[in-house]
Amino acid sequence: MRIAIFGSGGIGGYIGARLDQIGKDVILIARGAHLKTIQQHGLKIESPKGNFVSNPKLVTDDPSQVGVVDAILLGVKAWHIPEVAHTIQPMIGPETAVITLQNGVDTPSKLAAVLGPEQVVIGLAILRCFITNPGHLRHTVDLNPNVQIGEMTGNSLDRVKNLGKIFEQAGLTVKIPEDIHAAMWGKFLLFSVMSGLGTITRSTTEIWRTLPETRQIAKESLRESAAVAKSNGVNLSDSIVEDTMRLIDNMADGHTTSMATDIMAGRPSELEAAIGHLVRLGQELGIDTPITSLIYNSLLPQEIKARK
Repeated sequence: MRIAIFGSGGIGGYIGARLDQIGKDVILIARGAHLKTIQQHGLKIESPKGNFVSNPKLVTDDPSQVGVVDAILLGVKAWHIPEVAHTIQPMIGPETAVITLQNGVDTPSKLAAVLGPEQVVIGLAILRCFITNPGHLRHTVDLNPNVQIGEMTGNSLDRVKNLGKIFEQAGLTVKIPEDIHAAMWGKFLLFSVMSGLGTITRSTTEIWRTLPETRQIAKESLRESAAVAKSNGVNLSDSIVEDTMRLIDNMADGHTTSMATDIMAGRPSELEAAIGHLVRLGQELGIDTPITSLIYNSLLPQEIKARK
């Protein structure tokens, strides 16, 4: 199986390196100093599961050099997806699976608008891994990375079952949910509230989850998000708010999200995908989101400044 990793940063690079480690034909697509370092020295993985260097046969910044592949894992940030949907087309054949790994819930529909829904596999990755230096990734938690996958159309499971087996061979924990859209929204609620609270408080999870005032803000934001999801036809559990807070309570100290890290560093972030989309969808559906809107509006000036 030929698998292209478009965006070889923390998540995409780690999964690609693990697939290369078990002998799959992996193509890494990267750019800049990260690309040049991998081409010259390989992709170094530092992990509690063992350090190693991945040397795929092809590392490039040009999808037209790759040819048609069996699967494409999209490891880029959410705001790149509209452009990427066109860029990856030289690698797509009739049976190619295009797997989303972005935070947010609107990536699959953006891809489907260009490629068709039958090409899209929704992917959800729980993995703490980031670039420390060009060509060097650090996986920071001694847990098996968790991946959930499902067909966007909900049709035949054969393709995702085959992909799941390959990911398991690479050492990933894989789940194929009965309702991938509900699973995607469940992860989205977690990422959205953690990103919002972590950024406006400038603190890691164990601080804002234990302070009564900020814990209440998190719960209210989750209630708003769940109301938007249910009004949009998503089959979320009635206990989703409590379930999500329980996940947050069980997280190790020091946890934050990529969005919070980016905003606090003055970089462009996934604010629109993580929170802005939710606010706008609430407006379309007639669902009030006062807490979530306040968080979004408070962070928007920093996002605008980072993108100038």
